[in-house]
Amino acid sequence: MAARVSVGSSAFAFGIYEAEPIPLDKVIDRVSELGFHGLELLGMKPHGDPDEIPPGTERKKFLKKFKDRGLSLSNYGADFRGKSPASSDPAQRREYAELFTKNLAFCADCGIPSIRVDTVNEPPLTPGVGYEDAWKRFAEAWNRCAAEAEREGVLVVWEFEPGFMFNKPREVVKMVNDVGHRNFKVLFDSCHAHMCSVAGARQTEPRDTLAGGSSELAKLLKGQIGYVHLIDSDGSLHDNRTSTHAPFGSGVIDFDALVEAIKGAGYRDDWWTIDLCFWPKAWEILGESKRFMDGLLKKHGLLG
Repeated sequence: MAARVSVGSSAFAFGIYEAEPIPLDKVIDRVSELGFHGLELLGMKPHGDPDEIPPGTERKKFLKKFKDRGLSLSNYGADFRGKSPASSDPAQRREYAELFTKNLAFCADCGIPSIRVDTVNEPPLTPGVGYEDAWKRFAEAWNRCAAEAEREGVLVVWEFEPGFMFNKPREVVKMVNDVGHRNFKVLFDSCHAHMCSVAGARQTEPRDTLAGGSSELAKLLKGQIGYVHLIDSDGSLHDNRTSTHAPFGSGVIDFDALVEAIKGAGYRDDWWTIDLCFWPKAWEILGESKRFMDGLLKKHGLLG
């Protein structure tokens, strides 16, 4: 399957852009002009909040903006902040389920093939909840979400990262297995994978790292990678919270080895997404990032 390249719109709404986000229409125009195949939608204000784009005519008009520029939507980063399925409060767990249903409906209406989830809380755990309870509640909730999404033809992908709990490589592998649903996969972000598997960033003791780094983690996730972000890592954290998404070529990731490891792990989706989230000059380096990605994918036989 020929690769398609997208970029996450979060890069133009977070960090230095948060005070004055780049309007979505301007983002659409730019990524189309640069030859991208699609856009990964942030899924909250100001880029694709489901409450601002009601079902029916408005969503059809919204989707037409992309189609008119030859673009597709590659993934949807739903906003679950403050609503954890691991919470000790049953009402909050219900609210998470309701939020998932609302965001899933947006994906289905707009033909978005996958929806991103995370573990909501920073490490080490959901406040007031023990490890085993939190783990079990997430596994059960995500199993239900995966089943619900499968009925709509939407894949659920979990983006693990240092800034959220359950950020050890073997936890990532175990969680996918414990969720135990064919419609639940991992969103493999190269930068997060490096910081989790090499740096052991923000992990509780004992830390869990891998001698083979992110490439080894990809191999451990054979058959479980459902979506990919590629960007470099300089081994640091952004604001001491999550991985710094460094521009291609400015960090330490061996992308040739990593792409081959991802291919070898059975990744068969056609989307490969550039993630420049929180990089202060994301808009300025968008073109060169696209050229790097194109060259990398061509080198590995993924792009014609």
